Amino acid sequence: MQTTTTQTTISAQDLMVLGLNQMAYIRPVVENGQHLFAVHAADGTRLGLLPTRDMAVGALLQHELEPVALH
Repeated sequence: MQTTTTQTTISAQDLMVLGLNQMAYIRPVVENGQHLFAVHAADGTRLGLLPTRDMAVGALLQHELEPVALH
């Protein structure tokens, strides 16, 4: 039995917007001496600042965004 595989190429631009409206990430920041949690879209655009990580996760879920971890 012979299997044929087709490889598709995705452009850097297409890869950049992949998941843009579905995923977001949270990172701790310090602004004006306050420890906050910044919410960012998949492309790095800051969407907001919240006082706790739980509130940041809740905001993402409320807007149907999947929180993802960055390493």
